[in-house]
Amino acid sequence: MYVDAVTLGTWSFHGDQTTIDLIAASTNALNGAILARRPDHYRSFTFIGILLMAIIGGIGGGVTRDVILGEPPAAFMNPAYLTLCVGFGVLGYTLAYTPAQLFREGLFQFLTSMSLPWYAIVGAQKGLEHGYPVLGALALAVIGATAGRFMIDVISGVPPKQFVRGEWFVATALLAAVLWIVGDAIGLHTAVAAAIAFAGSFAFRVAALYLGWEEPLASVPKGVRLHDDKRPLLGRKLHHKSAEELRVLGLAVDEPDDV
Repeated sequence: MYVDAVTLGTWSFHGDQTTIDLIAASTNALNGAILARRPDHYRSFTFIGILLMAIIGGIGGGVTRDVILGEPPAAFMNPAYLTLCVGFGVLGYTLAYTPAQLFREGLFQFLTSMSLPWYAIVGAQKGLEHGYPVLGALALAVIGATAGRFMIDVISGVPPKQFVRGEWFVATALLAAVLWIVGDAIGLHTAVAAAIAFAGSFAFRVAALYLGWEEPLASVPKGVRLHDDKRPLLGRKLHHKSAEELRVLGLAVDEPDDV
């Protein structure tokens, strides 16, 4: 009996945020498999590679969150996590393309909108349970919700979604965490607070996608300023450099053409 418990683990689908955590892992695994098949991410991955991407997308955020909290990662203790991630990874592999071999972008964006809030809600819950202050719980919620996507982007060789312009990716996770914390603070039942947090952040993300709301870009860098000899920048290596040489060094920026 002891050997069976060690080799098979203890299956659990409810209790201690397990249900919400499993929903988050499943939707993120489905989304991860679809993302790995997206033309801008696909790098001649094998079928096993796609499933590994699904697992990374499904449990990456939760494992990162649990490690920060100093807990054994729930995804490695409960076989339901990996089993569901593999199952939803297979489903994502089959759903990524239409019969005409066009990527299902609408489905992918819809699933992203669904997957972000769940991990954020669990991250906020666990952060407060471990005595984190509100800002710490919010940070944990964002990390848990977006770390899986970060890993997939890095593996695929594209800029991580958190750092490039889009329809309020990080803000959606942050909003879900804020709504849950407020609901919990005013005494709402956990399930009710989670439902409100999910509905509010999901609606925000879908509206941002539909209406084209995007984060503002940072100002465009203008290149280096060459000071006189009394105040050289980066030593004398830049002295007498031409504009083309600075551009090759990555220290000058081409001005955009006027439209």
